[in-house]
Amino acid sequence: MKTDLDLERFPSGKFATNELILHLGCLTYNLLRIIGQESLKSEDAPLKRRVFRRRVKTVIQNLITLASKVVRHSRKVYLKFGNHSPWFPTFKRLYLSFST
Repeated sequence: MKTDLDLERFPSGKFATNELILHLGCLTYNLLRIIGQESLKSEDAPLKRRVFRRRVKTVIQNLITLASKVVRHSRKVYLKFGNHSPWFPTFKRLYLSFST
């Protein structure tokens, strides 16, 4: 968690603030681990070889390289993704499985 999420040093000298940062870091780490492990359960993940575990840093890089933009239309806000991203089907499947 220290190296993957860059939580080597806490930002404040106050214990309450550092405790909040630590809890948010644990929540983020666990969510990214779940996303990484669930992305391996199907054949739609564009991986070069069969792996059994994905590092959190790799999951973050795949999410960052997933091209998207915010679109406002009819007083609503949408997140529009690019059609040619190799990770889009995987993250779409994960989103739909977690949202139901």
